[in-house]
Amino acid sequence: MNTFRLVRLLRTLSSEVYVVWRGEQRIGQADIHYADSSVQADLLLESALDEREQNDLIRQLDEDIVSSYLPSFDRDQFIVTVFVGREVDSLNYPPATDEIDGN
Repeated sequence: MNTFRLVRLLRTLSSEVYVVWRGEQRIGQADIHYADSSVQADLLLESALDEREQNDLIRQLDEDIVSSYLPSFDRDQFIVTVFVGREVDSLNYPPATDEIDGN
């Protein structure tokens, strides 16, 4: 059984962005980039997971998302870089007209 729920926010020809949930709590985001026979992921966590949970999440990303694009036997590598931090702001640039006017 999967502990985490992965909700896709964005998909391009060579990348995807997922919000990671544990129950009703958002715990992070995964940015996944596909390049030929390699896959690179940045896992941005809002707080540290213990080693087992972190490995379970990476395994789930691999099994549920990455392997559907590029199975492990067809790829050279799947590199995951894990960051722990908090969201400071979310911006839309350029701002909508009503945001500029202060409305």
